[in-house]
Amino acid sequence: MDNKKEIAITESSSGGYHVPVLLRQTLDGLAVKPGGIYVDCTFGGGGHAKELLKQLNAEGRLFVFDQDADAAKNVPADDRVTFVPNNFRHLQRFMRLHKTLLVDGIMADLGVSSHQFDEPERGFSTRFDAALDMRMDRRQALTAFDVVSTYTEQQLHTLFEQYGEVTNAKTLARTIVAIRSAASLKTISNFKAALHAVVKGNPNKYFAQVFQALRIEVNDELGVLRELLEQIPQLLKPGGRVAIITFHSLEDRLVKNFFRKGHFGAETTHPFENVVSASELKIITKKPITAEAEELKLNPRSRSAKLRIAEKI
Repeated sequence: MDNKKEIAITESSSGGYHVPVLLRQTLDGLAVKPGGIYVDCTFGGGGHAKELLKQLNAEGRLFVFDQDADAAKNVPADDRVTFVPNNFRHLQRFMRLHKTLLVDGIMADLGVSSHQFDEPERGFSTRFDAALDMRMDRRQALTAFDVVSTYTEQQLHTLFEQYGEVTNAKTLARTIVAIRSAASLKTISNFKAALHAVVKGNPNKYFAQVFQALRIEVNDELGVLRELLEQIPQLLKPGGRVAIITFHSLEDRLVKNFFRKGHFGAETTHPFENVVSASELKIITKKPITAEAEELKLNPRSRSAKLRIAEKI
């Protein structure tokens, strides 16, 4: 499954702050207009953004969002760039603050940056010992330690099963609840040691699945994605495009379904009327674009990446 593939490869270091995936395909898909206005929702190391800037002329504008304070160090000294140090779930709000109501393109790379995995104190990686943290935005209160310390057995069971596809999610949840009052779970090493007896299969893969589930929960990654998608049709100009790169099946399914339906609500039916809710987006990629052989060789992390592109009707 897609999210299991992502788990296996994103723990490895790729060098530098972050290696952008599907770079050419993303920019081609956006059909960049030299004088257009664009948004990079996940600035990170700036790989996609810096290449997009090369395609903009002096009138072009680029807004870049990132909730991780470390990303601010990568913003280029370019008057065409505006850095917004916030989560992209607030996209429309901050674009209004910058008096920009419509844009020509929006892109997002939803993968965790290599920098975050490679900074031990952030607590994202099973390779290091640090506090069980996993916050992308260190201004927020909730950490992974808070999740394993306070969530009910049923809550833990659900998140490990749905977000990490942990094979024995129920046993894991029950064990955490049983031992957390007697054993310290504050650090990665303590957490792994306390749960050693319930590990199934390869310990590295098992804990990577567990960590993915905790990371998604701590950062509300799926909720944030839903909120982003719902704002896109209102922000794009007619003919404007959105390009989103996902790294596991949960994200990809949300993007695919929203592009197709234009909403997350249930389809309404009426016994005497044939009501069809049309999406404001036209799907450009019938199937997701994936990395080619050359990119896979240079950047194994790209193996799980899926790019979907849509255009505002």
